[in-house]
Amino acid sequence: MDILEKLTSWQITPPLIEHPPLFTCDEADRLLLERPGTRLKNLFLRDNYGRRHALLLTRPDKQVDLKALSKQLGWSRIGFASAERLERYLGVAPGHVSVLALINDANQHDVELWLDNDLSEGDDFHCHPLRNTATVLLSKADLACFAEHTGHTPQWIDVPER
Repeated sequence: MDILEKLTSWQITPPLIEHPPLFTCDEADRLLLERPGTRLKNLFLRDNYGRRHALLLTRPDKQVDLKALSKQLGWSRIGFASAERLERYLGVAPGHVSVLALINDANQHDVELWLDNDLSEGDDFHCHPLRNTATVLLSKADLACFAEHTGHTPQWIDVPER
């Protein structure tokens, strides 16, 4: 699927920045790319039983307290989902995940979308377009439009920090 074509069909036309492959926020820091907007850390999470999944968008420097988050949201022991689960539910490999991967969950709605309240003042969110060799700058309005088209209602939450 060409995610950019799909976005265009939904009247979403974000700027695209090509760059070398970036698998982590630290790699992006080392590349010293000057990009406007809000950088994100994308965490694909699951409950203890592997029945519930969520994509959490937060600040790149935030150390999330998963134990406290589990208690806060009433999930049994939140942990990081495996690469196999990431491929199965979002159709991407580690290092390629962003909110745009929810396009691959559009029919099942198996993955919840959580946005850290720390991002509420941000805009032009940095998102991989299903590959880690580019970044699109998705405005807050475009993010809401995308979420609506994929059937994922964003949940703004207070994310506890370690």
